[in-house]
Amino acid sequence: MEEIISFDKHLLLMVNGSDSLFLDHLVMTLTNARTWIPLYLGLLYVVIKTYGRNWREVFYVLAAAGLCVLLAGSVDDMLVKPLVARWRPTHDPEIGALVDVVNGYRGGSYGFFSAHASNTFSIAVFFSLLMRQRLLTVFLVLWSLVNCWTRLYLGVHYPGDILVGLLWGGLVGYCVYRCYCRVTIPVNYDLRLCLVPVCILLITVVSAIVQAALYS
Repeated sequence: MEEIISFDKHLLLMVNGSDSLFLDHLVMTLTNARTWIPLYLGLLYVVIKTYGRNWREVFYVLAAAGLCVLLAGSVDDMLVKPLVARWRPTHDPEIGALVDVVNGYRGGSYGFFSAHASNTFSIAVFFSLLMRQRLLTVFLVLWSLVNCWTRLYLGVHYPGDILVGLLWGGLVGYCVYRCYCRVTIPVNYDLRLCLVPVCILLITVVSAIVQAALYS
C-alpha cells in the first residue's frame, strides 16, 4: 500500500502545474462548475424538446440527474472525505510545498475521492445511456476527463482520487439509469437535438481558450 501511495504522489507531481499563465487561466475557468451551466441547460433543452409538454417525464429525468449528483458528489463530500481524511496534495505535509499552486487555490483539507470526477462522470454515463447517441457520449466523457485533468493540474487531487471518483461516478450513473428504466420507459432521442449540447461544449471550451489567451 505504501508503494501505491508513493507512486500516486510521484505521478501527481509529474502532471501538476506548469509555467504557462495561459494554461493557469484556462484550467481555472474549466474547473469552475459555473462554466458548465450552459451544458446543463443544453441537456435540459434536449429533454424538454423530446418530451414536449409531458412534464412528468421531464421531471423523471431531472430527478434522476439530481440523484446522480447527490449520490456521486454529496455522499463523497459529506461522508467519504471526512471519514477517510486523506489530505489533498496542496495540504499534504509531505509534498505540499512541492505542489504548484495556481492563484492561491488549494481546495478543502481532504481530497479522497474527487467529487469533480464522480459528479461529472455520473452525469456523463447517465445521459449517455439515456440518449444513446455516440457523438454525445464521446463529448460527455471527454468533458468529464477534462474536468479530472484540471484537478490534477491544480494539485488538489491525486490520480488515485480521480480514478476512484470515476469508478464511483460511473457506477452511480449506471445504477441511477437502471432505476430510471424501472420507473418509466426511455424514448429515442433525435441526433439533431443531441448536437445542441455538443455544440455548447465546443463553444464553451473555445470561449475559455480565447479568454485565457487574452488574459495571459
